[in-house]
Amino acid sequence: MSTNNTFDKLSLKTILRHLLIYLGAVALIVYFLPRDVKFIYQFDLNKPWRYGQLMATFDFPIYKPDEVIKREQDSIIKHFQPYFSIDASVGNDAISQLRADYQTDLKEVLPSYDYLRHLVNVLNAIYQKGILDGASADRLQQDSTVNLRIINGLEAQQQAVAETFTIKDAYTYLLNADSARYKPEILQKCALNAYLVPNLIYEKERTETARQEAIDNFPWAVGMVQSGQKIIDRGEIISQNTYNILNSLEKEMQTRSDASQAQRRMMLGGQVLFVCIYIFLLMLYLELYRKDYLKETRDLLLIFSFMVFFCLFTSVLMGRNMFSVYIIPYAMLPMVLRTFLDSRTALLTHIVTILICSITLRYPHEFILIQVAAGVMAIFNLRELSRRSQLFLSAFLVVLVSLLIFFAYEFFTEEDISKIDFSIPIYIIINGILLLFTYPLFFIIEKTFGYTSNVTLVELSDVNNNLLRKLSETAPGTFQHSMQVANLATEAANKLGANAQLVRTGALYHDIGKMENPAFFTENQLGGVNPHKNLNFEQSAKVVISHVTDGLKLAEKNNLPSIVKDFISTHHGRGKTKYFYISWKNEHPGEEPEEGLFSYPGPNPSTKEQAILMMADAVEAASRSLPEFTEESISNLVEKIIESQVSEGYFRDCPLTFKEIGQVKATFKEKLTTIYHTRISYPELKQ
Repeated sequence: MSTNNTFDKLSLKTILRHLLIYLGAVALIVYFLPRDVKFIYQFDLNKPWRYGQLMATFDFPIYKPDEVIKREQDSIIKHFQPYFSIDASVGNDAISQLRADYQTDLKEVLPSYDYLRHLVNVLNAIYQKGILDGASADRLQQDSTVNLRIINGLEAQQQAVAETFTIKDAYTYLLNADSARYKPEILQKCALNAYLVPNLIYEKERTETARQEAIDNFPWAVGMVQSGQKIIDRGEIISQNTYNILNSLEKEMQTRSDASQAQRRMMLGGQVLFVCIYIFLLMLYLELYRKDYLKETRDLLLIFSFMVFFCLFTSVLMGRNMFSVYIIPYAMLPMVLRTFLDSRTALLTHIVTILICSITLRYPHEFILIQVAAGVMAIFNLRELSRRSQLFLSAFLVVLVSLLIFFAYEFFTEEDISKIDFSIPIYIIINGILLLFTYPLFFIIEKTFGYTSNVTLVELSDVNNNLLRKLSETAPGTFQHSMQVANLATEAANKLGANAQLVRTGALYHDIGKMENPAFFTENQLGGVNPHKNLNFEQSAKVVISHVTDGLKLAEKNNLPSIVKDFISTHHGRGKTKYFYISWKNEHPGEEPEEGLFSYPGPNPSTKEQAILMMADAVEAASRSLPEFTEESISNLVEKIIESQVSEGYFRDCPLTFKEIGQVKATFKEKLTTIYHTRISYPELKQ
C-alpha cells in the first residue's frame, strides 16, 4: 500500500510538472502573438512591392509621416505662448520693504538717498516685466518657448521670454543697471535678493486649454484615399508617397481593429487552439520516443525555453514591424538541441517552432520552406560537433541552402526577375553571421543547464592541459595506462555507436586519484620498493580504494563536468580489490572478512560508455601481467575478465545487451593482438 501511494505521488508530481511546462509555454507564446486585424506586409522605402495588387477597401486619410508630425508639433510648442498673470502686490511689498529697511539699516551702507531712488526705479522696471519662479523658467527653457502672454487686468500682452526675468537675471540687472553712477560693490552689501520675489503666476488651466485647441486644430492628414483606389501593384517601387499611404492604411486598420473586440476574441481562440495542438504533438513525441527527456527537467526546459524564445522574438518583431523575419537565426535552435540532445528531437522542435512563428506572417509558405531546409542542413552538419570550424561550415551551409531555396521559389513564382526582392538574400547572409554566436551560447547553456558538449570534451582530452600534464609527471605509469584504456574504450564505443569522445575523456581522467599516492600502484613502481610490504591487507586495500575518492576530490577542485566525474566513481563499480581480498582470505582460512574494507564505493555503471570503460580498464591492466602475448592468451584473458564482470552483476543497471558485450570483447581482442604483436628478430651480420 505504501509503495502504491509513493508511486501515485511521483506520477502525479510528474504529470503536474509536465502540465505546468506545457501550459506555461502555450500561455507565453499566445500572449505575445499579434492579434491586430491588420495587413502584415513587410515593405521598405524604394524597394519593390513583393505582394499582389493592393486596393483600398474603405476611405482613409493619408497621415503625415511621424517625423513630419513631430517636427510640426515641436514648432507649435515652440511658438505656443503660455499664460502668466502678474501679481502687482508682490512688487509693491518688496519696494515698501526696501524703503523701510533704508530707514533702519541701509542708511549706513548706501552713500546717499540717490542710491535708494535708483533701486526703487530699477525694481519697478523689473516687476513690470515680471519675475519667473525656477520651475516655470525651466519649463519654458525645456519647451524652447520664445514668447509668453502676461495677463494684466483684462488684457493679455505678448512678451518675449528673453525680456522676462528670473531671480538670478533680476539680481544681475539690479546690480549693474547703472554701474557708472551706482557702484555694484556698494549695492552688493544691501542683500538685494531679499527684494526679488517671483510675481508671475502660471495660469495652468488657461494654458492647457489653449494648448489643446492648438493640437486639435493640427492637420494630421495631407489627403484622402478613396475606396476602390489602387494603392500599389506587384513589383512597383515603393515611393515616399506610397510609403506614407501604406503606413496610413496600417494605422487606420489598427484603429478599426481596436473597435472589433469580437474579432479579436475569435482570433485569440484560434491562436490558443493552434499553439496547443502543435506543442501537444511535441509532448506526445517525447512521451513515445524520448521518455528520458520527460524525466529530466533540464531537458524539457532546454527544449521549451528555446522554442518559446524564438516564438516570442518573432511575435515582437512582426508586431512592431522592426525588420525582416529572415534575419532571425532560427537554425540556432536545431544546432543547440542536436549538440546537447539528439537529431530527431532537434528537427521536430525546429519544425514546430517554425510553424508557430509562421502564423504571424501573411505569406508564410516561403518562410517555412527556407527555415525547414536550413534546420535540416544545420542538423546534418553537426552530427558530431568536435571542432569550432564546424560551426563556420554549418553557418555557411545554412546560408547556402537558404539562398538556393529562396531563388528556387522566386524563379517558379515570379514572371519577371526584376520583381525579386534582393534584400532578403542580404538578411539571410546576416542570419548566417548571427549563427556564429552559437559557439559562445554553448558555454552559457553548459553552465546554466549542466550539459557537457563534445567541444568541451575535446578540450578536456588535450593531454597538455594542467591536470593531465600533472598526471603524466606525477604518475607516468598511470598516465600511459589511461592512454591505452582510452584507445581501447574509444574503439569499442565506435563499434557500438556510443559516444566515443565521452568515453575517451572519461578514460583519461578515471585514475587521476592515483596522483595522491602514485607509488602504491604497480604501474608506477619502476623496480623500486613496494610500499605495500609495510602494510596489512586492510590498509593496502584502503589506499588503493582511496584513488576513487581522491579522484573525485581532484575533479571537483579542477571543475571537471559531472559526466566525467561519473567515470571516476564507476570504473570499478562496487567491485573488490581482489588481490588484497583473496590474499586476506588465504591468510585467514575459514574466516570471512569485513567486505566493506575491500569494496569500492561505486556505484556500478549506468550507461554504455561507463560500462565500456570498466571493461577496458580491467582488460588493459590485466593484459600487462600476461607471460606471453598470443591470440589465444589474449582471447582467454578478455573472456575471463569480462565474463567475471557480467557474472558479478556490474552491468545490470546499464542498457548493454549480450550482443554488444560480445562486440566489445571482439574489439578488445583485435586491438590487444595488434598492440602486442610479435616482432621478428633481426639477423646478425656475419663477419
